[in-house]
Amino acid sequence: MEFIPSLQPATLIKRYKRFLADVITPEGRVMTIHCANTGAMTGCATPGDTIWYSTSNNTKRKYPHSWELTQTSQDHLICINTLRANQVVAEALSQNNIPELSEYSVIKPEMKYGSENSRIDFFLSGDGLPDCFIEVKSVTLLENNCGFFPDTVTERGQKHLRELTVIAKEKKRAILLFAVLHTGIYEVSAAAHIDKQYAKLLGEAIENGVEVLCYHVDINTQKMLLGKNIKFIAVK
Repeated sequence: MEFIPSLQPATLIKRYKRFLADVITPEGRVMTIHCANTGAMTGCATPGDTIWYSTSNNTKRKYPHSWELTQTSQDHLICINTLRANQVVAEALSQNNIPELSEYSVIKPEMKYGSENSRIDFFLSGDGLPDCFIEVKSVTLLENNCGFFPDTVTERGQKHLRELTVIAKEKKRAILLFAVLHTGIYEVSAAAHIDKQYAKLLGEAIENGVEVLCYHVDINTQKMLLGKNIKFIAVK
């Protein structure tokens, strides 16, 4: 997935109201940009960090610029636009670049399912294969050399785990795919210290057959590509 048009740099002043951030460009222009991230963004929004933003050609947008990447003082790149995770995974699925799922021939995004009125990120099917339901989650929280999800209590994430568990019990494939959008993260675990219930539900989901895949996303200021499979550390 390429960034077209090219991303532009700025320095973060502050993030506020969840969806907005003030930045200053290299030319000294202060402007407000959109932030497509509802999470806590711990470690991703430190004032003074370099950020990279995209620009929309939609003239009706109140805020035409969108915050895409944060470049930290450790020189890590973090994609804070959570919409990008599904785009990267969709590209990888269409190109058969996820070995665990390469046999599936039909890919349907955003399909309604479950008793809690959920919408699965991707539904896969294929001749002679069990139906496959994939929920994608973005991982950006780095603590003690490990990536964690979630970065805040997530009732929506808990609901998705309950739905996936039901799917697994029905002998269909239920997959939780962690897309790691932080160049400094190379292993992932559930953030029980942040959302104890999510960690508990994830443990139960795994016991009932839900599969967990963790893929590192290769990120630079020109493009993002799904990279290699990395380690998932189960919470005991």
